[in-house]
Amino acid sequence: MSYLTADQVVAAQKANLETLFGLTQKAFEGVEKLVELNIQATKAALAESANHTQAVLSVKDAQELLALQAGLVQPLAEKTAAYSRHLYDIASGTAGEFTKAAEAQAADAQAKFVSVVDSAAKNAPAGSETTVAVVKSAVSAASNAFESVQKAVKQATELAEANFNTVTSTAVNAAKTSTATAKKR
Repeated sequence: MSYLTADQVVAAQKANLETLFGLTQKAFEGVEKLVELNIQATKAALAESANHTQAVLSVKDAQELLALQAGLVQPLAEKTAAYSRHLYDIASGTAGEFTKAAEAQAADAQAKFVSVVDSAAKNAPAGSETTVAVVKSAVSAASNAFESVQKAVKQATELAEANFNTVTSTAVNAAKTSTATAKKR
């Protein structure tokens, strides 16, 4: 059976630290994007609020006020949908980086474990072939189960994204319909 050398331990620790620092950097990049998105949204909201206030002050009758209000619903829904989309993209992008790192770490750990099992199998005493075969079979089954879970998570993520897109487009279309109906009155 092989044992880890000091160089292997140091290399593993170095790789783990590089992964940690890389993920920390990605997390900060995600936070920066989120702050930037919120600053842009706040600036836009303030400018639109000022413009809307000016428009309301120049209204001459109730019908014009209702038309002005109805005209705000659709752009607001579209902006809310765009903001939500950007927010989702930032979150999923950052989560994707963490997922990639976790998958790489899991694959590396699995490869090392298989290597240890193979090494142990080569050095196993005569007559233990059945036990070695059972262990190898268990390792293979665990590996297959892990891959199945990864595929299921990816499918669930894709389904969630598709549902998010559907809900967003439905909300925007509903706002368009509502605005069109209000303008006809």
